[in-house]
Amino acid sequence: MNGLNEMTLSFSARSENEAFARIAVAAFVSQLDPTLEELNDLKTAVSEAVTNAIIHGYESDPSCQVTIEARIEGDSVSIAVLDSGSGIEDLELARQPLYTSKPELERSGMGFTIMENFMDRFEVSSRLGGGTRVEMLKRIESKKALYN
Repeated sequence: MNGLNEMTLSFSARSENEAFARIAVAAFVSQLDPTLEELNDLKTAVSEAVTNAIIHGYESDPSCQVTIEARIEGDSVSIAVLDSGSGIEDLELARQPLYTSKPELERSGMGFTIMENFMDRFEVSSRLGGGTRVEMLKRIESKKALYN
């Protein structure tokens, strides 16, 4: 793969759009010929980030928008999931395994931990009342990525 390829996708903050986000990112990344494991890792990380934006950022308000920015450069894909929702009050606490601000929804509190473990790089930034941005990077170790 030569050069740079980018996409931006915005959709309503509806839980049924989480599957759409997974499929859209998987289709975009498919040009790097990822392994099934790499593809599943990416889809799971995107799913967690989008679900967090919908449930925590927007309180499941479907009138709001979630945005995904994806960029392929060389053998790597970077993905950002953004919302302009409520933001995270205590980012350090939110990143702790098993912590959830929505125990009544039976959330596992493992979203950030999963994203961090499935991706090669993971960063989250948030501003109270100003939304959250989750940035992830994954290097695709496929033959196609290595030879182009």
